[in-house]
Amino acid sequence: MTQKTVAVLGAGMVGVAIALELQRRGLAVTLLDRRAPGLETSYGNAGVIARSSLMPFNHPKLWGNLPGLLKNQGTGFRYNPAFVAANLRWALGFVGNARASVFAETTAALDALISLSTEEHKRLLGEVNELGRLRDNGWMFLYRSLQAFDAPGAQLGRETMEQFGIATQTLDAPAISDLEPVLAPVFAKALWIKDSYSVNSPGAVVKAYAQAFVARGGALKTTELRTVRQSVTGRWSVVDGDGIREYDRVVVALGPWSSQFLAGLGIDVPMGFERGYHMHYAAGEAAARLQRPIYDTAGGYVLSPMEQGLRLSTGVELNACDAPMKPQQLEQAEAAARQALPLGPRLEQPLWMGRRPTLPDSRPVIDEMPGRPGLWLAFGHQHIGFSTGPGTAALLAARMLGDAQLPLDPYPFRASRFL
Repeated sequence: MTQKTVAVLGAGMVGVAIALELQRRGLAVTLLDRRAPGLETSYGNAGVIARSSLMPFNHPKLWGNLPGLLKNQGTGFRYNPAFVAANLRWALGFVGNARASVFAETTAALDALISLSTEEHKRLLGEVNELGRLRDNGWMFLYRSLQAFDAPGAQLGRETMEQFGIATQTLDAPAISDLEPVLAPVFAKALWIKDSYSVNSPGAVVKAYAQAFVARGGALKTTELRTVRQSVTGRWSVVDGDGIREYDRVVVALGPWSSQFLAGLGIDVPMGFERGYHMHYAAGEAAARLQRPIYDTAGGYVLSPMEQGLRLSTGVELNACDAPMKPQQLEQAEAAARQALPLGPRLEQPLWMGRRPTLPDSRPVIDEMPGRPGLWLAFGHQHIGFSTGPGTAALLAARMLGDAQLPLDPYPFRASRFL
């Protein structure tokens, strides 16, 4: 029997994990992207693998926050009005999904996906001898006032984590100092999310997974992807900068570029782009003692200890995928971070930016494209593509290969929600 062939388009965490899993299941896999694995959004994130990430940005308390967000002055959220106006289908859908019923479905679905992915990450890190990159000491949400800690959105987050059995601990100012002595006394309260993980270089993890894929016989191709098309035989042709090659199946895992790529096939994907910036800073003697990622809820940034230095990741800039960068959000976040601990100088130029691809209900699509057999979709993971790539891979492979028992419920991730 001839071995089935699959082309996986996109070499971020999601695409690399899918390539590895399909290869493990016996398929002949080619992984294609315009850049080497893990150099786009999967490179620059905060490296957190946490069930607390089940909380979508469009939760039911968003309505109360909208007046402040629309002022467009916050550090944690900025938007381009022209982009929103040009993408009303997405914007109205995103806000419209901030309902209790959708929230309940989304949190349950994301918790299952993150939980599965966490176990898969641990398995893969062990296989590639990179478990030393994994920390298991959780991360912290920091609040500069008691009022912020008691705000409706923060309360909903704590209630939801308790509902799903996520281990947390509330800390007052002295307890914060005991856990992270490097932090200045600017935080009144914190939530320590204890049963979560982080890594010291997300890009290096993706690279290690990709190297394992190649070492096991996988084909990795760096090329400019142009389109795909289905032949009369039902197979799929991938057209790239080097020509055309046929495969039995194709997986589109191009992250924020998935919508643009699929538009060439007449498929309209309602996708928003929650862009974010990061910068590494020299970790002076004091700052080097930060033990885990921290999220300053007022400052609008996450600060993570990385092998490159301390990485500051900003909140959301809602804008076109490839619009020019705007450094103001990073500058504001950096100023807030310097109030919290003694950051050293910036370590890199130019500024790095990633794009978080977000669908209207904050859930990814993990499914076969309706009406186009053999065309599989895996994108829309918003802020948690790095943490949920391996679980996405397990679900997609199980469905592609017709497993009788699936690792989690595929219904919340169906393509027919939007396509």
